[in-house]
Amino acid sequence: MHEIFTSMNNFFQSHGVMGLALNSFIESFFLVPPPDFLLIVMDLAQPSKALFYAFICTIASALGGGVGYAIGYWGGRPAFNWLFRKSGKEKFEAVEKMYNKYGSIAVFFSAFTPIPYKVFTIASGILNMNFWKFMLASFFGRGLRFFIVSIVLMLFGEAIKQYLELVIIAVTIVIILFFVILYKKRKSLIKTDEN
Repeated sequence: MHEIFTSMNNFFQSHGVMGLALNSFIESFFLVPPPDFLLIVMDLAQPSKALFYAFICTIASALGGGVGYAIGYWGGRPAFNWLFRKSGKEKFEAVEKMYNKYGSIAVFFSAFTPIPYKVFTIASGILNMNFWKFMLASFFGRGLRFFIVSIVLMLFGEAIKQYLELVIIAVTIVIILFFVILYKKRKSLIKTDEN
């Protein structure tokens, strides 16, 4: 599997910006290496184009998410189970629980964090989530992730490369705390209105 992923990475890298766009697009609904690896390489090679690369990743990934949504919408559970053969049932149940609790925010977190985004794109179609809410959450989640990577690399270069995952985790924690506080405030306001 490692050799296959390495070959795929080399293929995408050999096609430059088109390869980056293709990698970002396909990764949103199929098992290929995350575009982050190629984005990091390209950002470090040409820091002046880092924001452009992040933009390409964001647009291509969000469009690929739309394809994932269509696969789920038209292919249903059989398509999901075929793509995620080993643990399809467990993954789907976990996604469904997150949707029931958080709605489109669940898509945002899957798009931003290391949670497999493709699982959520396909499940979104199956669960018939509002398509435009899905696309908006995908666009902002993917954009935030890729732009953080590119901005950090543009500012700090090779020195920060090994700490990128920590930066993303730290930002994720801050965002989660923000949404938890917002969610609790909303709940308490609803309770106050009911009384």
